[in-house]
Amino acid sequence: MHDPTVDDAHAFLRGHSTAEIRFDEHLRPLHYVVAPDGMLVAPVMVAMLQSMDTVLFVPECSEDAMELSVTLLPLEEQGPEGGLCDRWRIFHGDPPDVRWARISIDAARYAGMVIDGEALMRPNPLVAEEPAICREVNTGRLEDLRRAAERVAGVDVPEPRLVGVDPGGLDVRARFGVIRLPLAAAHAGDAPDAAAIRAAVDRLLSGDPGHPGDAPA
Repeated sequence: MHDPTVDDAHAFLRGHSTAEIRFDEHLRPLHYVVAPDGMLVAPVMVAMLQSMDTVLFVPECSEDAMELSVTLLPLEEQGPEGGLCDRWRIFHGDPPDVRWARISIDAARYAGMVIDGEALMRPNPLVAEEPAICREVNTGRLEDLRRAAERVAGVDVPEPRLVGVDPGGLDVRARFGVIRLPLAAAHAGDAPDAAAIRAAVDRLLSGDPGHPGDAPA
């Protein structure tokens, strides 16, 4: 059983891919992706890695932002986890910095609640299925994906690309950034199987009126 507050916080974190990072007295924009194990990944400055006090504000530093106390762990692009850097590029393009970090969430403040960071770092149970689902959509259903983005998110995406899939939704790359389309298979915390996710993706792309966010006929 999952705490609804934690589920909402996790959905909020997954629903964004941009933040502002505060390290020492500095504040800089940052784009992140979620790794298969639930940690975040981003290109970073050396000074960020060296800072002893680092906070992420999602999606930006404001009164209603999610505030994450984080620890940055160096990530070597040529090492065994270098594929995470490629994942970031698929989402965001060329990185602004040459160093990389895995970002561990120590604690979070969201909607007036303090949440243990480990509860937000949920592994994606669809890691093995994700590449195949993305390929299938990107090679045969891009027009359906475009219509879904307009219908659900209210955004016109002329050339969408599906870049991520997890139980909570789809990550769609557009020219201006990444948008999130929620899935109706089950709550992200329920970890539905691959067949349920494929069915949910099909309902979303087919314009099923029962999908969350779709307007009633």
